[in-house]
Amino acid sequence: MARLLNFLVLSSFLVAAHAATLGVVHTEGGFVEGTSKKIGIISPEYIDIFKGIPFGAPTKILEKPEKHPGWSGTLKTTEYKPRCMQSNLLGNDVRGEMDCLYLNIWVPQSRKSVSTKLPVMIWIYGGAFILGGGQGANFLDNYLYDGEELALRGKVIVVTFNYRVGALGFLSTGDANLPGNYALWDQHFAIAWVKRNIIAFGGDPDNITLFGESAGAASVSLQTLTPYNVGLIKRAISQSGVGLCPWAIQKYPLVWSKQVASKLGCPVNDTAAMAKCLKQTDPKAITLAHQLELSNLEYPLVHYLPFTPVIDGDFIPDEPRNLFGNAANVDYLAGVNNMDGHLFAGIDLPNINRPLQRVTADEVQKLVQDLTLPKGSLGSNLAYELYTSNWGPSPSQELMKKTIVDAETDYIFLVPTQEALALHALNARSGKTYNYLFSHPSRMPLYPSWVGADHADDLQYIFAKPFTTPLAYRSQDRDVSAAMIAYWTNFAATGDPNQGPSKVPTSWLPYNTLYGQYLEINNSITYNSIKQGLRSPYVRFWAHTYRNLPNL
Repeated sequence: MARLLNFLVLSSFLVAAHAATLGVVHTEGGFVEGTSKKIGIISPEYIDIFKGIPFGAPTKILEKPEKHPGWSGTLKTTEYKPRCMQSNLLGNDVRGEMDCLYLNIWVPQSRKSVSTKLPVMIWIYGGAFILGGGQGANFLDNYLYDGEELALRGKVIVVTFNYRVGALGFLSTGDANLPGNYALWDQHFAIAWVKRNIIAFGGDPDNITLFGESAGAASVSLQTLTPYNVGLIKRAISQSGVGLCPWAIQKYPLVWSKQVASKLGCPVNDTAAMAKCLKQTDPKAITLAHQLELSNLEYPLVHYLPFTPVIDGDFIPDEPRNLFGNAANVDYLAGVNNMDGHLFAGIDLPNINRPLQRVTADEVQKLVQDLTLPKGSLGSNLAYELYTSNWGPSPSQELMKKTIVDAETDYIFLVPTQEALALHALNARSGKTYNYLFSHPSRMPLYPSWVGADHADDLQYIFAKPFTTPLAYRSQDRDVSAAMIAYWTNFAATGDPNQGPSKVPTSWLPYNTLYGQYLEINNSITYNSIKQGLRSPYVRFWAHTYRNLPNL
């Protein structure tokens, strides 16, 4: 036994001595050196990790990002950098810095040679455009957006990065004085940096896939639609968010900017004077000038997201639905979680998560009415009739609560995603289109048993948490994670989720507007998981009937 152990130790030492590593890498800003890591003993894997590479200069208040001036010597890139300045969860202070435009790279290596021409996946985080960071939430050193396992399992390079959020990322006067979209420019800066530099890390600059969730998914969508990224992006994945979502574009930016300016003592009736004043204001004060309220709201939470992208006539030159020609050669994969709206519904009507508390038909009707405010009573009556058509004379509390979640899921996420997929398919030249529904039930112990996949439930699986923290998960959760990683990374490699280095449970048919094919993703993926016409009566209502009603 001792001889065998000595042999294994000696073998692993000899392999490690010859393991490939990038070492010092030359980028446009200067030399960087990360960490070379070995995972496992008998069949070890190797990965190079770079944390905190600058891709832009320290940000200026309400200005576009600027190129980083570079550095001398070799920059040690072994630690995450602070996220961009944002309010803390209590809303009484800030976290993060103005100097925040940094990215992180994970590069899987073989035992004998340095990897080359690897597919590249760039992650854009969510957080309602008001919070978040490239490393994600963490418990000690376990970061949500750690790309190590995804890179190793999928044989892809994973990149994460920071971008500005909140007022500092999106505040706009709706004119040239404060055009907004500074955060979208940050994202574009990161994408362009990867395009120019990733070859030095073993990546293929002609095979870049964006992927993101929620606000990050809407950002992915908008990055494919802007004319500034044509030719930079090969593929894109939107998880629970697209540029057509009702919260993705702020139609009244000046209203929110005036609120911030007024609170800070800046002019509100002259946008040039407002802009000058705000640019001279403490960024911490700007960040804290508006806090998102989560209780006692008069209307649904979705109506209260203040700082989001705007149609600026430049980065977003037109309504997003008119820009899909810019994504004609981008392969696009998009979908939602089957109860994405549960998080929002739980804030709007907390009783849905309280088993001993009831919801009433009047509360359901008011919620539908508030979602359909622009169309008045005609819109709300039609919507309420549709969503309660299966109630019968005595609907159960579970059915009524599910109805609330379905209405919010459809309005906030599902229907806009179906519209975006249809527009992508109709405008596509070489670009392929894929649709999915994630339905693996939530594992939140406080939720009722009927809750399906809530908003952001998919993140833990795409970032392989069932494998990296196995004691917290079941074998079926690892099945879900393995399948998602296989589909996602195959898609990044080839544009087809079925074709690539990873085996998948069943073949995923591409989407078309005739049949609306989609894959349902859960712990039992078979040929029966390929379905058609996702919630088509509700999609038709919101996309056609409702939209064609006159606005009030």
